[in-house]
Amino acid sequence: MANLQAIGAWAFMLGVLIAILSGVIAVVVPGVAGYIPLLLVILGLVVGLVNITDKEIQAFLIAGIALLVVGIPNGGLLTQLDVVVNGLGTAFAKMLQAVAVFAAPAVLVVSLKAFYALSKLPPKGK
Repeated sequence: MANLQAIGAWAFMLGVLIAILSGVIAVVVPGVAGYIPLLLVILGLVVGLVNITDKEIQAFLIAGIALLVVGIPNGGLLTQLDVVVNGLGTAFAKMLQAVAVFAAPAVLVVSLKAFYALSKLPPKGK
């Protein structure tokens, strides 16, 4: 079990790092990031499957929903960042989108786990 948790921890760290770097890469070298979303989805699935325990489900889902909402870029602030430094707002928008792509499959898996746990029949005798 410890090995699965280590894999999940590495998948999480790698996913966040790739998501952040992909925002910069997308601005500096457009068109290079073809397989990055697929990699982020796979890492998100790994995190959702092996990294979240029953005790962590509620907190993870709340944090995941927040990440997904933040991943929908708001044009106003990001446009202003582009005015200050050319490409900065675009880079942040791409980073937020990549984090959302990484978080979405993990949130889906964990929410399905929670849904299954809630839908199970209570043990006999209770």
